[in-house]
Amino acid sequence: MAALKVTSISLNHGSNKKSHYTNYFRSNELIVRRGQSFLISLTCNRAMQSKERIVFTAATGPKPSEQANTKLVFTLDGSSNSSWSAALQSTNGSTLNVLISSSARAAIGHYKLTAQIVSNGANYAITVGNFTLLFNPWCSGDDVYLANGAERSEYVLNDTGIIYQGTAKSIGSRRWDYGQFESGILNICLALLDRNIYYRRDPGSDVARRNDVVYVSRVLSAMVNSNNDNGVLLGKWKGNFSDGVAPSNWNGSVTILKRWYNSGPVKYGQCWVFAGVLCTALRALGIPTRTVTNFESAHDTNRNLSIDQYVDTRGRTIDGGDSVWNFHVWNECWFIRRDLGAYFNGWQVLDATPQEPSGGVFCLGPTSVVAVREGYLDRRYDVAFVFAEVNGDRTKWIRYNNGSRKKVYYSKSSIGQRTSTKAVGSQGRVEITNSYKYPEGSPKEREIYYNALKRLSGGNTGFKPMSSSSADGCASETVRKPEISGTLDTTGDLEVGKDITMTLSLKNEASINAVLEINTNASSIMYTGASENEILNESRSISLEPNEEKAIPIRIPYSQYEKSMTDGNMIKVSTVCEDNKEGRLLIERSFVLNNPPIIIELKGEAKVGKPVTVDVIFANPLNEEVSDCELVVEGSGLVEDQLITKVPSLKPKQNSKFQVEITPYRSGTKQLVVDFSSDKIKNAKGYLIIDVEGDESEEQQEP
Repeated sequence: MAALKVTSISLNHGSNKKSHYTNYFRSNELIVRRGQSFLISLTCNRAMQSKERIVFTAATGPKPSEQANTKLVFTLDGSSNSSWSAALQSTNGSTLNVLISSSARAAIGHYKLTAQIVSNGANYAITVGNFTLLFNPWCSGDDVYLANGAERSEYVLNDTGIIYQGTAKSIGSRRWDYGQFESGILNICLALLDRNIYYRRDPGSDVARRNDVVYVSRVLSAMVNSNNDNGVLLGKWKGNFSDGVAPSNWNGSVTILKRWYNSGPVKYGQCWVFAGVLCTALRALGIPTRTVTNFESAHDTNRNLSIDQYVDTRGRTIDGGDSVWNFHVWNECWFIRRDLGAYFNGWQVLDATPQEPSGGVFCLGPTSVVAVREGYLDRRYDVAFVFAEVNGDRTKWIRYNNGSRKKVYYSKSSIGQRTSTKAVGSQGRVEITNSYKYPEGSPKEREIYYNALKRLSGGNTGFKPMSSSSADGCASETVRKPEISGTLDTTGDLEVGKDITMTLSLKNEASINAVLEINTNASSIMYTGASENEILNESRSISLEPNEEKAIPIRIPYSQYEKSMTDGNMIKVSTVCEDNKEGRLLIERSFVLNNPPIIIELKGEAKVGKPVTVDVIFANPLNEEVSDCELVVEGSGLVEDQLITKVPSLKPKQNSKFQVEITPYRSGTKQLVVDFSSDKIKNAKGYLIIDVEGDESEEQQEP
């Protein structure tokens, strides 16, 4: 009898990818998830006999090793020294249908599958094929297992999302195209792992550790910024972006990742861009991930859980030291923490924005959200830093020209407000603040805060402890409450091109007359709170009789602020009031000027492979011409690459309609994002949710 030989091989791409929820990837490669079997079919020159054997080997990395579990050897329906197996599902004549089962703890990445056929005393080796192995949130044995099907659809399979921005009092949003299933993106995300500093030092060890989601996620949080390792994005928070792309111009991750892969670090990113790209990489690899925005987010540079901010006597922010960002965006991933214990399972913070080094590398996390809420600052990784971001105590000071300072504000509750993420299965917003801390003002929240301070003295957290008296008093000085109260409120619409009108309301709470010196400053700011350009600086004196209240109008014409704005359209107004009895009051208000809306209309039905026209309607709200106009259109499943169109200048108050043609290539619910920029209007954005009809086999829903 002739020796058994394989004459053809089928990796059953279609059925395997569908059962593994990887048919969404625009790839001809076999992509499967760990802990779940996939079917291969081996057609032989004859039927296999009982005494014949087939021994499979699955190998990953440059130096596969059985000891490191990067080389797995297992026999068809036989013994195995690994947790992988091969079982004969069925035979059809001379065709063997074999189920290959990987370990739920296998290293993720690119694999080569080979087989050795033992027949008639001879060995015959073949290459079965290559496949890519991902984490598996559908598998209960995988560390990333997520039981809820709707959450899996949102946090793994959804390739679009919403990122929240603005201020805690006025939450805005921007659409983001994650695009994790787009052509080439999965391989680029795996290339991130192959270019990290640990791989360069010891490839074998690094690949072996890719079975551990804690390790993989931490590496990715480092690789999305370029600070240590020529990672994806170069951050920049001030100055001119003309030698790259302004962070506010980006609408998705695909273009960024492709540029990095082809040319190295991409200019430029800020927190939401880092978070958007990291979400893409994590979802691509099968790790359930969501993007989270924390408003009034602290950056505690001296590492004592106390956030100290300074203004001068004219209300100007003194930059440097601690800061409070109007918002900060990071990611949460869902997985268990074998390194910490089951109590710390669940959502884990990852932050690719390069703020502070962690273990010598600019990354953050994974940080257990439970550890943050309960104040376990001595747990890995970076719990103390995240705790300060969401629950530090805040003090504001006036610094005088002679170097002295006076405290004007202290709050235990203003840091970490309205922490938000996109709702599961809808376009809504969900607040998750209570996942990070107990309700502000509750005894439990203060108990956790003081326990956190105590833990700072133990373990290698990198933070310095301070006494609870210092925490409450921020040194012995207390705030001398002035016998005046006040508010600063905007009136009218906050829109680019319109004058800004505000009302400063002050009341004398005392029983005697008060004379007030009032200094008001307005500046354009970055979302980090850092001042960019001064817009207004004015002083006045007023007298208030006992219990008298006065309303003081403040007006900033468009002509006064138009050339001072940053891409984020954010302005901060500060008023310092000092009475003749050494009482001091600081009133601050940050707000965002809204760009004019973009209206998007689909002119026909959206079907896979069929061109359809989209109308983009935009009105110039200004009393002057805008030039250098550019329209950018993108959306996974709708547009292969960014559509960038130069459009004519718009005259004052002109309404204009632009037409673009798109050809959808994937069915299902998709998101089209449009960005309009000009010399005077930056990054006006719009979006349209489009239901694309197509072959039902292309898409599948969660059971």
